[in-house]
Amino acid sequence: MLKALELAEKAYALGEIPVGAIVVSPDGEVIGEGYNLREQLNSPIAHAEIIAIEQAAKRLGSWRLTDCTLYVTLEPCPMCAGAVMNSRLKRVVYGAFDDKNGACASVVCLFEEKFTHIPYVRSRVLKDRCGEVLTRFFRELRENKI
Repeated sequence: MLKALELAEKAYALGEIPVGAIVVSPDGEVIGEGYNLREQLNSPIAHAEIIAIEQAAKRLGSWRLTDCTLYVTLEPCPMCAGAVMNSRLKRVVYGAFDDKNGACASVVCLFEEKFTHIPYVRSRVLKDRCGEVLTRFFRELRENKI
C-alpha cells in the first residue's frame, strides 16, 4: 500500500485526484502500477486501477490475473470493480472508503452479486494515510477555486 500511496502523490502533483494502485503477483513482485490520469489523458477510464491492471496483463501476456492482488488507495468505483472481476484478480486491498462512488462497500457492493468471479476484499489498510492525501487535495482544490 505504501507504493500505491507514492503513486497517489504523483497524481496529486499533476493535479489529478490522488489515487494510486499496484498489482502484485503471487510471488510479491509488482507487475502493474498506475495512478489517476483522467485529466492528463482526457480519458474517463484512466483510473489508477485500470492502468495498473492493463500494465499487469501486458506484462504477464494474459488478461487473466489469477492469484494476483490489487492494492489501491481508494475503494474502487463500479468500472474498476468490473475490471477486477473481468481480470480474475484474486484479491483487492484498499485504504479509504469512497462514500460517493465506492462499489465494494460504500455505495454498493458488486462483489456480493452473482458474478462469475468474486475476489477477496480487504479494506481500511492505511485508511487514514490514504484518506489524508485525498482530503488535502480537495481542500487545496476548493481554496484555489474560491
